[in-house]
Amino acid sequence: MLARLFRLHGLLVASHPWEVIVGTLAVTVCLMNMNSSSTSSQMCSWNNCPKVKEEAPSSDIIVLTITRCMAIIYIYFQFKNLLQLGSKYILGIAGLFTVFSSFVFSTVVIHFFGKELTGLNEALPFFLLLIDLSKACTLAKFALSSNSQEEVRENISKGMAILGPTFTLDALVECLVIGIGTMSGVPQLEIMCCFGCMSVLANYFVFMTFFPACVSLVLELSRESREGRPIWQMSHLANVLAEEEDNKPNPVTQRVKIIMSLGLALVHAHTRLTAEHSGRNRTAEGPVAERLESAGTVWPLKLTSMELEHVITLGLALLLAIKYVFFEQADTESSLSLRSPISGASLVQKPRAADSCCRRDQSAARKSSAGVLATGVASSAVSDVKPLPEADITCKGIFLFWEVPPRFNTLAPAGCGAEPRSLEECMAVLSDPQRGPEMLTDSEVINLVTARKILNYKLEALLETPERGVAIRREMLALKLPVSSALSGLPYKGYDYSKVMGACCENVIGYMPVPVGVAGPLLLDGQQFHVPMATTEGCLVASTNRGCRAVSLSGGCSSRILADSMTRGPVVRLPSACRAAEVKMWLETSDGFGMVKEAFDETSRFARLEKLLACVAGRNLYIRFQSQTGDAMGMNMLSKGTEQALSRLKQHFPDMEVLSVSGNYCTDKKSAAINWILGRGKSAVCEATIPAQVVREVLKSSTAALVDLNISKNLVGSAMAGSIGGFNAHAANIVSAIFIACGQDPAQTVGSSSCITQMEVAGPDGDDLYISCTMPSIELGTVGGGTNLPPQQACLQMLGVAGPNQPGENARQLARVVCATVLAGELSLMAALAAGHLVKSHMTHNRGDLSGSN
Repeated sequence: MLARLFRLHGLLVASHPWEVIVGTLAVTVCLMNMNSSSTSSQMCSWNNCPKVKEEAPSSDIIVLTITRCMAIIYIYFQFKNLLQLGSKYILGIAGLFTVFSSFVFSTVVIHFFGKELTGLNEALPFFLLLIDLSKACTLAKFALSSNSQEEVRENISKGMAILGPTFTLDALVECLVIGIGTMSGVPQLEIMCCFGCMSVLANYFVFMTFFPACVSLVLELSRESREGRPIWQMSHLANVLAEEEDNKPNPVTQRVKIIMSLGLALVHAHTRLTAEHSGRNRTAEGPVAERLESAGTVWPLKLTSMELEHVITLGLALLLAIKYVFFEQADTESSLSLRSPISGASLVQKPRAADSCCRRDQSAARKSSAGVLATGVASSAVSDVKPLPEADITCKGIFLFWEVPPRFNTLAPAGCGAEPRSLEECMAVLSDPQRGPEMLTDSEVINLVTARKILNYKLEALLETPERGVAIRREMLALKLPVSSALSGLPYKGYDYSKVMGACCENVIGYMPVPVGVAGPLLLDGQQFHVPMATTEGCLVASTNRGCRAVSLSGGCSSRILADSMTRGPVVRLPSACRAAEVKMWLETSDGFGMVKEAFDETSRFARLEKLLACVAGRNLYIRFQSQTGDAMGMNMLSKGTEQALSRLKQHFPDMEVLSVSGNYCTDKKSAAINWILGRGKSAVCEATIPAQVVREVLKSSTAALVDLNISKNLVGSAMAGSIGGFNAHAANIVSAIFIACGQDPAQTVGSSSCITQMEVAGPDGDDLYISCTMPSIELGTVGGGTNLPPQQACLQMLGVAGPNQPGENARQLARVVCATVLAGELSLMAALAAGHLVKSHMTHNRGDLSGSN
């Protein structure tokens, strides 16, 4: 219930950032305009008006000096770890968070105490010591793990649900623990604790209101208007929500805090009531003004005694500043040059600061940071100041914007410039589930690959992210190429390699962006389609688009699926040709076909053996298995079923030897008359009648010219060349463009582009054009393989055929779209050839200058 309330609160704040920010400022103004006298009295009654003595003992000076030094060191480590995040937005928002917390705290305190601010200088270091930006950065990372503004709001609400209850309880415990200091009787400590409680409350107030509103607003204003997507999208933060869910506070610890807070509340109540009862005998003048005034008069008299304290504090601040400006920058540059023997020469081309830097010594860094903070906790009586999260201490930070100074992008723990560890040590780290590959540097992983301790093709699977595996493989390959910067133009970041692994490609070094155009609308069977085409050939999309326009203006085209079955043709060998003939005849019997079909059908929910075609060549027997495969293209499905059927057949004919599960009798990815005659995959036909007016006005040609050219070119010309399935103008152009866009196997364009284009005169006056395209072997699918990749999936969704449907319906619809688009492309190209526009159009679109050189 509590988490739900904080979640709703976070969603409200993130959804209305302007209102929350303005409201927070309004509350601050109201606090400043409250009646100072009443507030001062309330304040005094709350903290029992600490008594400031005329003389401050030396112990107070020592306490103040230690507190100031601790505050400076703590803020130094806070800032240093924030810089490791590398994002100007996190730095900016966190800085704004700190400044505004200070503003709220200071204005309220100034109002409560008027002009007499005695003790504020002592309390400010204590206030700085209590500021903890780790939760603010964690909430920022929740927002930065989003892909859209809606996800920003949702993730902020989730972050508040996780962090809100813990932060609330922590603030309560801190206030109660620090509040005990107001009863200590030590004047400076009482003032510091009073201010400390205020700072905790101010920090909590800003974290719950102003900070999440600023995060939401800043990320909303930083969206890229050109592409409409956020520029903070980061793949390596995708699991931040799950990680934070796993790191929820221990319930036992929470119970202890609750019990402790209740006990402290009772102590406070008893002490305050006692103090109030004893204070009734005091005069109305009240001790506030006297004590603050006396404290104010004491401070000028103690300037000489505080001189050593100021010297110590100032000296510490200067030493830390000198260390940061000079030594840390030099260490960073040194680690940058020694970071990797590969990336040193081309650092600008491979700015992988978060991935390439050293990944070890994280535990040491955590212990060091925890030790510093633990010291601060013990000395400042704060019970629950936690070390910064691991993600803020290690070098796996957030690197969103490369305009950040380069040294911020290369910050890493100690040891980044160290020599790689031995192979045995690296293997021990790799096999240790507590450490794993993320604790290895890139150079150490490369050494393991070189020593064949890690196989090159398994990098994506073994490393913590597939993208890091791709990056390391690129670095190894760059050393072997004639031009070391050859891969700089091949992108690899931001790609979902999890869908590629084990399905689409191996030894990945990047991905190839191909321009995708759209042709259409194409009116097919009464439905409009916008057809995606991935190609680098100029004029292809424009020409196809003109054909789609002509078809649509003519009332559209109609299509039918003639056959639907994929094939696989293994080759087996028998002892003799006669024995091979016996097996052939047995397979053609009902008993033989039934036994093979039973074994084949057991391997899949969709594959059902329909036909067997056997052919003998000497001792070799070629068997063509034919089966429907649902919405999948089906080669793997057929191969599995064929293998099982051959195993059963070998049991019946022990003397049979299986030579290959594919004997080219299928035939796959090769021109073959058997596919042209019997079909393979989807066999489709599409037709349309183009009125004479459309032929003249859109295609700029005539029916007679198109019919004559089709006979001379597509039919007679192809026959003269001895073509198999090539009785068309350029069907392969359209097929390959759609195949690449929709995640099909581009190599199957060879058989899938088999097409015969026919044109005839039509209409009552013989001026209209009848055109048809018959394609007997369109080999495609809408599930499996490249269709699962997001860009290809998007193109399938454009056509409304993504994923499975009624078994095979989406795949058949895609085949009809391919056939109809081929018809549109044939129509437009033939018209351009008949009118003599082909060369001119290519020069206009691709060259822009007819006098250009070839």
